[in-house]
Amino acid sequence: MLLNSTERRMIMNTSMPELTTKNLTILNDQLGAEALLVHKFAQASQSVQDQAIKTQLSSISAQHRKHYDTLLNYLNSHQ
Repeated sequence: MLLNSTERRMIMNTSMPELTTKNLTILNDQLGAEALLVHKFAQASQSVQDQAIKTQLSSISAQHRKHYDTLLNYLNSHQ
């Protein structure tokens, strides 16, 4: 059975419960923490001369960016 786009949206909306105020607050706090870590590790990677350390710091920054993007996508999927 094929579903049209309206039917798919209805199914998706019923399968995702609304986020509570507490959950929104937690997500907001975590997004802020991840954004700060992205910034700090990126800044640190630009300030060091050792290439191995620079690469490691950039990798950590990228990992926190993935965390941030995952949280943001989760939040956007519940709107």
